[in-house]
Amino acid sequence: MADTPPLLELQAVTKAYPGLAGELPVLSSISLVLDRGESLAIVGPSGCGKTTLLNIIGTLDRPTSGRVLFEGRDLTTLDERELAELRNRHLGFVFQMHHLLPQCTVWENVLLPTLATRNEVLRDGAPERARRLLERVGLGHRLHHRPGQLSGGERQRAAVVRALINEPQLLLADEPTGALDRAAAETLAQLLADLNRELHLTLVVVTHSLELARRMRRVLELRDGRLRDLPAPA
Repeated sequence: MADTPPLLELQAVTKAYPGLAGELPVLSSISLVLDRGESLAIVGPSGCGKTTLLNIIGTLDRPTSGRVLFEGRDLTTLDERELAELRNRHLGFVFQMHHLLPQCTVWENVLLPTLATRNEVLRDGAPERARRLLERVGLGHRLHHRPGQLSGGERQRAAVVRALINEPQLLLADEPTGALDRAAAETLAQLLADLNRELHLTLVVVTHSLELARRMRRVLELRDGRLRDLPAPA
């Protein structure tokens, strides 16, 4: 039987943007293999391309050259409709700002991604899954509150549940603790690490926070367009 391919693989991924003096390189021939259930932190100075790299992994942006493979499937060959379907079914996103709809309750916000899924089993099980996940992150008593009635940490935890509602294989988080105070950031960092372990969820976080990075099993630094291994922070 053939070996199972890694969940995610980047092969010589390069990204450059047009500039007045020619192309501006951001990522230079980046290769990365990510197995199922791994947790990875990507750190580096501001403006080094961490978000660009995460957006390429999440198919929100395309590389200038190189390949992005998901379960052995070359994502650079897919059209926008196919990429949208893949994102909705297999990827979850958490950003620095929660992006919850202010007019909707926590319950309604969490269930929004299920409206786009074609998987009836997944959609039918969503209400119970939402209730269970909200209880797990400490928001079981906040189902019918609107985002404006929640603390910053609670809003971000609701955004995590929304990202998980379609049971993605890969969760991508871009500075998820960046807008939180220290206590809320520590709570969210531990929650992400716990969910990675409990759900066997593959997790990639871009962060400036050593508190968050040290909870991941693997840490890479992006600098001068290239990735290098770092020992996990003590």
